[in-house]
Amino acid sequence: MADNLTKYDLSKITFHLVGAAQFSFSVFYDWTFVKIPIEVSRMGSGFGGKLQFLTFWNAILQSVYFVVCVTNDCIGTNENNPNRAPLIRRLKDYLQPVLAFPVALFVGATFWGLYAIDRELVLPRAVDPYFPWWLNHIMHSNIVLFSLIEMVICFRKYPDRIIGIGGLTMFMGSYLIWTHVVFYKTGEWVYPVLNKLGFPLRMGFFGGLLCFASVWYFLGEYINNKVWAKELEKIEKKKQ
Repeated sequence: MADNLTKYDLSKITFHLVGAAQFSFSVFYDWTFVKIPIEVSRMGSGFGGKLQFLTFWNAILQSVYFVVCVTNDCIGTNENNPNRAPLIRRLKDYLQPVLAFPVALFVGATFWGLYAIDRELVLPRAVDPYFPWWLNHIMHSNIVLFSLIEMVICFRKYPDRIIGIGGLTMFMGSYLIWTHVVFYKTGEWVYPVLNKLGFPLRMGFFGGLLCFASVWYFLGEYINNKVWAKELEKIEKKKQ
């Protein structure tokens, strides 16, 4: 490994390994073993399958991110301000603030928020025998917990906002376009809540979701700047 290992390094490596393992396993298990009979619910059936859902996109995203973290732990660097950061470290420092953190918190907040209002809008009771409770928590609870922990144990400098918000908007916009492709192919919206909204409200709903995702980006930037204030100040001083 690039850095001399300490107990702190080992704890980060262990954390990243656990993250990579659980999120990768959740993707594999959901794709391979979760089969909901169509007479029970059409969730995950037909065109696109599990890829219809942002939850599944996010599980893949978190898997990729934590695999990148493990790779960086092994062949990259965990220095707070390396002179020449290797590509894997630069990729890690881009994925976390721009996609991994805001999308994870967006998925967790929207799922549990709608679940609290009416769980039939996001996870009908009829699918409980087919979708394990532990898988639900990995995909909708652990993503938030692991993203928050990652934010406070690993240093990164946020990119310029136009790059960060631009990347997040492209990702979320791609998913919203995908939901319309699924609707065009199947005649049904991915999430039951969309069936309850007319066209103007649906467009407003999509616009609100994009804004809501941006809120999590700014929250991540705020947390990062508070937690790593001293390290970021040192970087700014070096530039002067």
